[in-house]
Order: sequence, then C-alpha cells, then structure tokens
Amino acid sequence: MGLLQESFLDMRNSLALGSASALFLVLCAACGGSSSTNDTSSDDGGGGGGTSDAPTGADAHAGDGMAPGTPDGGGSGMHVTVSSLIFTVVGDTRPANANDIAGYPTAIIDKIYEDIAGLNPLPFFSVSTGDFQYSTRSGGYAAPQLDIYMAARAKFSGMFFPAMGNHECTGATDSNCGPGNKNGETDNYNQFMTKMLGPIQQTKPYYTVNVDATDGSWTSKFVFIAANAWDSGQQTWLQQTMAQKTTYTFVVRHEASDATDAPGVTPSDAILKASGYTLLILGHSHTVSRPTLNQVLFGNGGAPLSNTSVNYGYGLFKQQSNGSIHVDSIDYMTNMPDPSFLAFAVNPNGTLAQ
Repeated sequence: MGLLQESFLDMRNSLALGSASALFLVLCAACGGSSSTNDTSSDDGGGGGGTSDAPTGADAHAGDGMAPGTPDGGGSGMHVTVSSLIFTVVGDTRPANANDIAGYPTAIIDKIYEDIAGLNPLPFFSVSTGDFQYSTRSGGYAAPQLDIYMAARAKFSGMFFPAMGNHECTGATDSNCGPGNKNGETDNYNQFMTKMLGPIQQTKPYYTVNVDATDGSWTSKFVFIAANAWDSGQQTWLQQTMAQKTTYTFVVRHEASDATDAPGVTPSDAILKASGYTLLILGHSHTVSRPTLNQVLFGNGGAPLSNTSVNYGYGLFKQQSNGSIHVDSIDYMTNMPDPSFLAFAVNPNGTLAQ
C-alpha cells in the first residue's frame, strides 16, 4: 500500500469523517497567509486579515465530497478546500474539580456535538478553543477525560481542530509546557498531543489549517496559537504565518489579551496587531463575549459557567454571499440562537459588516 493510501485510511479511521462534509486535504508544505492592516478596537471593527482578493462565494452549505491526504506536522498544518466557509467553535469543557472523571460534563458535550451534527447545512469542521480537562500534571487523569471528549466529538462527522489551553499544561494560566520550557512535558500535555493532535498528524501544539474555496475565489487560514507552550520557535512560526496573505485570517488562541500571565499572550498580541486578522477566536473565560469588535470568546462548552446570563452551547460561523462572516451563539438545549448574544458579521479585513 502506498503512502498516500495509508494516509487516506489513517485519516478516515481517526477523524470519524462523514460523506456529507465538503473537504479535500492535500499536501501543504507552506500553509498560511495574512494581510497588512492593524487591528484596533474602533467602531468599525478594527483592522483585518484580508487582502484585495475579495470572495464571491455564496452562503455556506454542505454537500461536497472529501478525500484526505497527508498533512504536515510541526506548525505547517493542513490544506482543506470547501465550497464555502461554515464551521463551529466549542470552548472549555472540563469538570469543576481536578481529576473528577465522574464529574466530567459528558451530557453537555455530547448534546453540543449532537446539535452540531444535526445542523442543516452541516458545518465542514469544528474548532475548539482549549481546556478539555481538569487534571493534575501526573496521575493518569488526563487520558480518561480526553477520551470522553473525543467520544462526544465523534458524533459530528466533520473535521476537528483543537487549540491548546492552560489545562493542557498544568492548569495554571502562567504555565508553559513543551520541550525546553519551564513545565516540560506534563501528562496533560502529552495526552493532548497524542489524543487530540495525533489524529490530525500535528507534532507541535501550534499549527495552521488553510481552508480555501474550491473555485479559487477566496483563501483563508486558521492559525492555532499555543500560548501555554510559547517559545522562540513558535514566535518565528507565527511571524512567518501571519506575513503570508489570505482573504480571511482566523486566529484561535485560548486566552484573551487580558490574561497576560499566559506566556504567549503578550508576544502573540504584538504580532497579531502588526499583521491584522479577520477574527480572533478565544476561550478560557467560561462565558460568551466579544472582547473587541473583531474578537469573540466561546468558553461555554461544559465547564462551570462564570456568567449565568448565558447557557452552554457553541459558536456558529457562516460565510455570507457578500463575503462577510456571520457569527452567532447557539444554545445547546434548543439548538437555536441564544437571545442573550447579539449576532454580528465581520468583513475579511476585520471591520464590521453593515
């Protein structure tokens, strides 16, 4: 059996892919792209991650085929093509107490992915903002919690791209894991790398997924920053990735800018401000909010909520016919928009769509 055939079977078996999802994976040795405008918190939504190649795609829909290939590891990521952008975001799914496997929010995360699987049109993939466990750094509690999450995630047939949270290191916001970093390779970190990034063949906790239009009308990149595994290698990778041009740039990082204890937050913020982006997608706080006009936080995936005005659920992102990205928060009990969240749309360059 050839290498490409082996990769096809490995990806098919590990990703729980369904025929309804529209994705094509190809070799990607240099994924990435961005733009040159700065992001701000001004009334028009700030800077962006777009360029002049404005998209012409229609509203997001499912119905294409999928043919997995071989993604690169070590930050280079994967290349996916879709008819239009439609994806979900789930963030922060863990028990209230450390090592409490019985207290894992299994029913909540099961329902969330059942809801996602029931959407029409079906999203092409789902993104997560991190914190899939609450485990001490050793003792064998990480793997069972991640297994519960991945079993729930398997209810959705599309691709799954997770970001690393502080609980994938030691649990402390100021923790920094990975080879050569102060907290090293904890069991939490190793289990995350194996069980969540292994299926998508990523060998570092930071990576890029390029998602482009099948007809070539627009390009995008999803940039997954690991603020709790920060080092000079990740900084160089982020600078190079953000310097490359795409129509849309979606950055996924666990902590928001006010979590300055996280080693990678301040240095990555400086790079993002210089480069610009479409949306910065965050977690860490157990609520749903918009820190600035082109930033959105989804941390209501099952961890104890810090804001009683929101319910558990997920974010739904849809590309519109005018090229903007519509963002809404979906309540997991009804699988309908959460009335406490004001839906919004941003243009590729991060400004608010009219």
